[in-house]
Amino acid sequence: MGIHGVAGYGCAVFALPAIMPVKWKSLRFPCRFTGKSAIIKTIILKEGKPLKERETFGSRLGFILVSAGCAIGLGNVWKFPYMTGQYGGAAFVLIYLVFLVCMGLPILISEFAVGRASRQSAAKAMNTLEPKGSNFHKYRWMGMIGNYVLMMFYTMVAGWTMYYCYVMAAGKLKGADTEQVTQYFSDFQHSTGTMTFWMILAVLLSFGICSLGLQKGVERITKVMMLCLLALIVVLAVHSLTLDGAMEGVKFYLVPSFENMKEAGIGNVIFGAMSQSFFTLSIGIGAMEIFGSYMPKNHTLAGESIKILVLDTFVALMAGMIIIPACFSFGVEPGAGPGLVFITLPNVFNQMMGGRLWGALFFLFMAFAALSTVIAVFENILAFSMELLGWERKKAVLVNIVLVIVLSMPAVLGFGPWSGVQILGEGTTIMDLEDFIVSNNILPLGSVIFVLFCASKKGWGWDNFIREANTGSGTKFPAGIRLYMLWAIPAIISIIYLKGYYDMFKPKGMAYFVPWMIVGIALLAMTGWIALGHSKTGKAGDKQS
Repeated sequence: MGIHGVAGYGCAVFALPAIMPVKWKSLRFPCRFTGKSAIIKTIILKEGKPLKERETFGSRLGFILVSAGCAIGLGNVWKFPYMTGQYGGAAFVLIYLVFLVCMGLPILISEFAVGRASRQSAAKAMNTLEPKGSNFHKYRWMGMIGNYVLMMFYTMVAGWTMYYCYVMAAGKLKGADTEQVTQYFSDFQHSTGTMTFWMILAVLLSFGICSLGLQKGVERITKVMMLCLLALIVVLAVHSLTLDGAMEGVKFYLVPSFENMKEAGIGNVIFGAMSQSFFTLSIGIGAMEIFGSYMPKNHTLAGESIKILVLDTFVALMAGMIIIPACFSFGVEPGAGPGLVFITLPNVFNQMMGGRLWGALFFLFMAFAALSTVIAVFENILAFSMELLGWERKKAVLVNIVLVIVLSMPAVLGFGPWSGVQILGEGTTIMDLEDFIVSNNILPLGSVIFVLFCASKKGWGWDNFIREANTGSGTKFPAGIRLYMLWAIPAIISIIYLKGYYDMFKPKGMAYFVPWMIVGIALLAMTGWIALGHSKTGKAGDKQS
């Protein structure tokens, strides 16, 4: 017999058999002195070895801000405002919000539920929860690959935001015309040494925060960053609205224009809203699941998820309120992607009174948005290492610093010596390929797996999911939508997924279209195999692959 825990309610220390195979579960025992039940949440036994207590967030606000920080990324800033203006303003926003609630919310809740019930990262969560013979545990490798590939280019772009914060603050673009601003960004991208330095700085900064632990590092520092981000975005938006001609931009951005919708194509607008609502939350690679594993059970998952959705949407809308009116005020066409942030906006700031200050503040906001996502994904990567390999946090940090820096180099070199590598077609980069692997493949297909895992009998099962999702106080998740989650969401995602392949490769000719469509269909089939296949190894556990 071994002594491994202390019961609450004033009960004395008691002994549990050292061979008792308990995994990540709360135990309830009657106290012989008080007659009350005591719940032991800190005891985690496995094969006779006491494991460390699972870390939890220190506050509800911490969980919401850290999870929102993971969801709020650069896509909120350089994609959402452009798509809103292009696809009809407020009409697009309305369609986007409908899909955000109908698709994004159930998937987000599914990730949180799997994490909170298993008290593990995606590395082992499905192993713990799945029934005998299930194949869902093989998702762990997809999740791991997704996190690493995302960081292979996101760390570089995070470095860009930090560098441009310095550039604007130092006045290096002061007095530069449009051509000079464009050339400056091009020269920066071709400067492998400068790009590498700022990428490494982003990696070291983010892993340094993660090395301090969940509460002292990730939660404490991300809370400060997110609060600063929210304050900065409000200040920048208010300033943008005071510019001459800004109201024309507001009208373009927020007043519904069905003519613009018709010009863009109703189908394209709907598919664009679906895709953006889906990709904005960083769901499908377990990046949200890990924070579910750190959650207490005081509040329902629907209520917490809605708060995260509101924050994410607020930042996206406010980013547009900064960018679109400012572009209209100075007669600059708002572009899409990195060009909007690193070329268009510096031109706007150069024409603005106090532009050096406003530009520095804008890129500080961008850096906070980027780094909050990097920190969140790094925490997931560390959890993989600690749970699968049994490493201590410090060892996991040191090994992954080296690994992520090495893996991030192809994206950096893709703008310089390796610019000839154009796998997705002429004019594309290695960063485009890595972004495509994650955004167009692992995020949507991983989300299908999470939804099916929660709704299917072959996975965790609907009853278990609903019980976990609705534990605690707050908004309850509707128990009557199982068929919608089981059939409709996977079908919608599959359609978006295949249409994305079609839209991307059809214009490039059959030489690209045919092989890439075969790849897309094969990956979709693999997802079906993970969700519906049968594992011969029996009950899922740590020995399974």
